[in-house]
Amino acid sequence: METQKALEILKMAILMEKRGHAFYSKVAEQTPDAEIKHIFLTMADEETQHVKFLSEQYISYEKDHVFKKVDLPDLANEGFSALILSEDMKQKISSAGFEAAAISAAIDFEKRAVEVYAQQAETTSDPNEKALYHWLSNWEKGHLKILSDMDNELKEKIWNDNQFWPF
Repeated sequence: METQKALEILKMAILMEKRGHAFYSKVAEQTPDAEIKHIFLTMADEETQHVKFLSEQYISYEKDHVFKKVDLPDLANEGFSALILSEDMKQKISSAGFEAAAISAAIDFEKRAVEVYAQQAETTSDPNEKALYHWLSNWEKGHLKILSDMDNELKEKIWNDNQFWPF
């Protein structure tokens, strides 16, 4: 029973990451701006890395019924964390436009991923499984923070542009 549960969680996580990759790739394909395209392509690439780690664990767990210890990249070197929403980019992204809506949808994706990975890290007793899900949860928290910061800056921009302040 425990083996089946672990495999189901891994399958769900792989599917979630593949959906994220598909979403970010489609947004990148549809946006005309190179900088904005770069942000979404970077996110798509990182989702592919997540699929790789999770798929390796799935194969290992299905065969040996144990999570293998893997060398996970240092989150400080994560490509997405280096992306900054510059003033120029804020001007390019309309707060009510396609890219802003995509950022909002991406926030929901990332929140869900953080929840799933954090919950699994808390409930498992396997140290390698715990390390994997803890690492993934932290990686997704980094994405969530950056996306939330972008969203907040865009909201503030539209409030300023439209002189909408309730006080």
